[in-house]
Amino acid sequence: MTDTDAIDPSVPPTGTGCVECDATGGWWFHLRRCARCGHIGCCDSSPAQHATAHWKATGHPLVQSFEPGEDWFWDYDSDELYESGPELAPPSGHPLGQPAPGPSGRVPDDWARSLNR
Repeated sequence: MTDTDAIDPSVPPTGTGCVECDATGGWWFHLRRCARCGHIGCCDSSPAQHATAHWKATGHPLVQSFEPGEDWFWDYDSDELYESGPELAPPSGHPLGQPAPGPSGRVPDDWARSLNR
């Protein structure tokens, strides 16, 4: 990982779920955290793909998984996976009680059919 300007380890995450999905009553499969501004967005397998939309809107290329126990980073600009990177401000994942897909009560019974593959 060479673009250290794309990372601000002091910025906390914007919440515990996808910002846009929470605002619209949507749901997500997995969550990603912008390493620059802390924006939490849903992954590319999720119906709305808000993490990628955030990168396209802001140019912030690095995201970290916001799934508990995962610390890998993805670089949208180079399409590279990094197994680890700098420690970001806590928390490092959504609450353990929050399911994936989530959040509870908004995931349709046939959720797997809505995933992007």
